[in-house]
Amino acid sequence: MGVSKVVKAFRSPKKTFGSLDPEIAAALVATAADMALVCDEAGMIYDVSIQSDALASELAEHVHWPGRKWHDLVTVESRPKIDALLADAATSGQTTSPRWRHINYRTANGPDVPILAATVRIGRDGRIVAFSRDLRDMAALQQRLVAAQQSLEQDYARRIQMETRYRLLFQMSPDPVVILDVATLKIVEANPAARDLLGDHLRRVVGRTLSFYVAEEDAQAVQTLLGGVRGAGRGEERRVRLAESGQEIVLAAHFFRQDDAQLFLVRLTPLAEGMAAMPGSLAAKLLHIVEKSPDAFVVTDMDGRVIAANAAFLDLVQLPAIEEAHGESLERWLGRPGVDLGVLIANLRQHGSVRLFATSLRGESGITNEVEISAVAVANQEQMYFGFTIRNVGYRLPAGPNLVPAANRALPRSVEQLTELIGRVALKDLVREATDMIERLCIEAALEMTGDNRASAAEILGLSRQSLYVKLRRYGLGELSPEDGES
Repeated sequence: MGVSKVVKAFRSPKKTFGSLDPEIAAALVATAADMALVCDEAGMIYDVSIQSDALASELAEHVHWPGRKWHDLVTVESRPKIDALLADAATSGQTTSPRWRHINYRTANGPDVPILAATVRIGRDGRIVAFSRDLRDMAALQQRLVAAQQSLEQDYARRIQMETRYRLLFQMSPDPVVILDVATLKIVEANPAARDLLGDHLRRVVGRTLSFYVAEEDAQAVQTLLGGVRGAGRGEERRVRLAESGQEIVLAAHFFRQDDAQLFLVRLTPLAEGMAAMPGSLAAKLLHIVEKSPDAFVVTDMDGRVIAANAAFLDLVQLPAIEEAHGESLERWLGRPGVDLGVLIANLRQHGSVRLFATSLRGESGITNEVEISAVAVANQEQMYFGFTIRNVGYRLPAGPNLVPAANRALPRSVEQLTELIGRVALKDLVREATDMIERLCIEAALEMTGDNRASAAEILGLSRQSLYVKLRRYGLGELSPEDGES
């Protein structure tokens, strides 16, 4: 049985439409298309019909189209297509089907309107009907599709870049780190620092259990640590001894998921010389005391990024877990971003310690506490770390003259002196005197806060160094060299 031929045109159009009234024919044409144009062979428009109100609103000038050339209504790149449509009309009504072409109509204030058009010649006087389909919905859908595709490509590129950064960080980290499979407890990845510490190289580490590298008597401690992490998400650190070198290390593990896999990230920290020399029970007690201390304690690297912190610090900054603070700059929570941490680190590098530095600490929910910070710089082999003790002093009440800041102690006496001048000195002079007094007190407080570091004091006060030196000379605060006055 043969395949039937698709019918593209009416078989008996003369019999079917022979007595068709012009009004009915016009209604049929208008109904068959979103927009229909009647024009001559040269493209001069006679009449136009638009069925959609939204399309008529977009092409608001269509009421003035009769008498204009079709070319003048479309964009420049669509004009050759108009010529092709007019040429297509010469062959319409034959065996070939009308060819649909994409053209864009210009609008006064909005984007171009995309239209799909085909032409058919009617009658013997050369008139042409252009049937048009509205492509705005399809164009909008295509734009959303392109935007979604671009977004996916950007997300994929960001993911690749992020994975590359973390891979590079993992490989270059000086901390020995291994990744274990939760199901088998075998090492699936280890960074170069871990391979050096374990005394193994290249791929020999991968596929072995961590217990293989630990002394036999400490194997149970590894199992206990990983079992606690599997149940609670994290566990207490464990001290173990390596089987080959006998070196003591501290194990800290964290549970995480990657795709469908469950993994442990285990940090292997060699004990520092001072900690190794300390009896194990005493070191554990010291760490426990720091963890339970009511004062916040945090350890950072030389750039001020958090390495470790106790529970009191997490309470102050309102974080649920230490993992959310790891790698974050301490400046994220200090009261004066860009100032306080720079002052603290500068003094730590210069003097090795800072005492009772007054500032504020902001929590994640916006609550601010007045705090005092004492800090110390500690060198561990070739690296330096900073330890910060942070005490909340917001609840303190000034119980005596020794608890009142120096700036506040000087203020009442200056106010009394200004009060005695009322009636004898003009108000504008009193205001100027009060301004000078406050300015001097602020400069003195900044110098006291920064340990007489004038560069840091200028940064705190929002002044240039030259402006600060001018004011220091004006108020006779400290000795200035000729170089200071000229800088």
